[in-house]
Amino acid sequence: MANRRDSRIEPSFEGPPRAKSQTGLSVSEEDRVVPSNRKASAKRKSSKGKSSRGRGGGSGRGLFGVLGRLVYWCFVLAIWGGIAVAGVVIYYGAKMPAATTWSIPDRAPNIKIVSADGQLLANRGMSGGEAVGLHEMSPYIPEAVIAIEDRRFYSHFGVDPIGLSRAMVTNLIGGHFSQGGSTLTQQLAKNLFLKPDRTLERKVQEVLLALWLEHKHTKDQILEMYLNRVYFGSGAYGVEAASRRYFGKSARDVTLSEAALLAGLLKAPSRLSPARDPKAAEERSQLVLAAMREEGKISEKELKTALSAPATRSPSYWTGSENYVADTIMEELPDLIGDVRGDIVIDSTVDLNLQKLAEQSIRRLIDDSGKKLNVTQGALVSIDDSGAVRAMVGGYDYSTSQFDRASEARRQPGSAFKPFVYMAALEAGRTPDSIRNDAPIKIGNWTPDNYGGKYFGKVTLATALAKSLNSVAAQLTMEVGPNAVVEAAHRMGIQSDLLANTSIALGTSEVTPLELTSAYVPFANGGYKPDIHFIRRVTTSDGKVLYDSAGGSAPRVIKPEIVGMMNSMMTGTVEVGTAKKAAFAWPSAGKTGTSQNSRDAWFVGYTANLTTGVWFGNDDGTAMKKVTGGALPAQAWHEFMVAAHEGVPVRPLPGTWKSTPADTIVPDDIPSADNNQPAPVPSASVGQQAPAAQAAAPPAPVRAARPAQTVDADGFNMPADGGTTASVGHPVPPGSVGGRLKKRQTSILDILGGG
Repeated sequence: MANRRDSRIEPSFEGPPRAKSQTGLSVSEEDRVVPSNRKASAKRKSSKGKSSRGRGGGSGRGLFGVLGRLVYWCFVLAIWGGIAVAGVVIYYGAKMPAATTWSIPDRAPNIKIVSADGQLLANRGMSGGEAVGLHEMSPYIPEAVIAIEDRRFYSHFGVDPIGLSRAMVTNLIGGHFSQGGSTLTQQLAKNLFLKPDRTLERKVQEVLLALWLEHKHTKDQILEMYLNRVYFGSGAYGVEAASRRYFGKSARDVTLSEAALLAGLLKAPSRLSPARDPKAAEERSQLVLAAMREEGKISEKELKTALSAPATRSPSYWTGSENYVADTIMEELPDLIGDVRGDIVIDSTVDLNLQKLAEQSIRRLIDDSGKKLNVTQGALVSIDDSGAVRAMVGGYDYSTSQFDRASEARRQPGSAFKPFVYMAALEAGRTPDSIRNDAPIKIGNWTPDNYGGKYFGKVTLATALAKSLNSVAAQLTMEVGPNAVVEAAHRMGIQSDLLANTSIALGTSEVTPLELTSAYVPFANGGYKPDIHFIRRVTTSDGKVLYDSAGGSAPRVIKPEIVGMMNSMMTGTVEVGTAKKAAFAWPSAGKTGTSQNSRDAWFVGYTANLTTGVWFGNDDGTAMKKVTGGALPAQAWHEFMVAAHEGVPVRPLPGTWKSTPADTIVPDDIPSADNNQPAPVPSASVGQQAPAAQAAAPPAPVRAARPAQTVDADGFNMPADGGTTASVGHPVPPGSVGGRLKKRQTSILDILGGG
């Protein structure tokens, strides 16, 4: 009864209709009283049945649920990642200047130096080459660069998500950084605006700048800027500089294999440079060719042809002697136009054909005789009558030594300095027919012996100069005074300091080949001293003239009659004297020179067309083996001048002179400059202002004289000295006259001995 009271029965009015009992009331099965333990068992059975039905029929719905949740969370993460990236971009972008202030920086100016006939001599400046238009350069170059660096260049918007994703996957699989995701636009942005730091900030700025470039410029403009600014190794910026540097040609003429090599350098310009590792450069170029074939830029036939004929590096870029000229021009340029602010073109005075002739002559003689005669260096300078330098070779090989021996090396000229002694004597009243006694003399402790100890007695000045007789040159120096000789040399074009003592007659003061050659030019052009110059004109890339050497006149520095006498005397040097090997079809004149122990050998000669000076020697001042000015220098001069005058109408040397015995001055009539008599000076009509008599010579260091004496092949008797290239102040004998002479033949010896 207790259980029944606990189980309350409620009537149901919604059940299915049943047969009514007599009482009119009914109950369903659920209204029945069931013990509580039986109810729990029934619920467990019901739950178990439902569970088994879920496992069997709902497996598909569970898998899709997992994928759905994965997609959901990826979407959520993408949103948050985008927010984070946007935050980083905003943060680092805020540090950049306003986009309205951005502008493309100017390209480093290029200085293009061309020859007198328009051929390229050299490029100078930071870039090393001029800018070339995209459609001017070889089409292989942009095709090769795009194929290996940025295949989707013309389809992306400055940033390539596909390429970036591919690079990330490749780097993850490889386990190291092997591919970059930067587009050409990004690389240009980095090169133009940013430092090479690998930081997140720089990468963000690179992307922003790339987007700006794509907005402001066309694809072709971006590619052109990139190709004209990117670094190709070996100091070459831009395709023109690289093409000149590696192949000796313009980017306009580059072949397929050469373009592939250039494009391959972009990955690692310094490491892959053909100047450093030709094998690595070639292997990389093969990858570029394969990429071009894969992209359909070249045919299978073109690929095979390029692989069978790989690019070869030109060896001439750094070996050409025209680089000596270019270096000299670059030194002079600031004085003419100031700072270079844009691309300029320099029209030089140099004839490239003559330059090559000069270089070949110097190199051939050193190659043939250098080892046998101990000769390692040479220099040549050729100047026309207007002072324009037509050729200048500063050494055997520019690639091994950029020191310019033509314009920088000061060496003893030896007898090549004697024309200034004879010129001073002629201006003092002597003539080529004046007689001197060629005999041993003593000046202090110095005896200027002739070569081989041979003397000729009474000779004319013309004969003395042709045979390079030292005693006569010393006598003339004492007659007119050393200061008069120094003044004459400086007036003609010598710029170096000269020691005003008797030994100056024998060329003991040092000069450069350029200044010695320039000092002979007035003999060739009739007595005028022009400005020696390498530059004719300087213009901007659009043709604006910044400098022009045209105009102006050269001052007269020698009277016409003196020019005639000097040319008559120096013609004998070539015809019958020490420079017979130099003679050729044109009327020519000049003077040989050899310093002590054959340390320096010279010949400076001229026609009415060109004045050319040649020097041979060694940088360390070591002696050559019996090389004289009449040997290698005269041979080189002959080779060069014959080729330079081919097809040029013959012209006589300026000035005339006829031998007149009545004008001859015999020794007894000669005043001595050492008997307290002022040295003669040229009249004021020769130059703008006549120099003062006995003017003090420019100061120069003087070393103590050494007692050892040597006689060179031109007849020079000089103090022994171990001078080296570009040194100044070799020891010289004293300029005072004294001591007792061994022999008395003429009264001039009394004058010299009685000081």
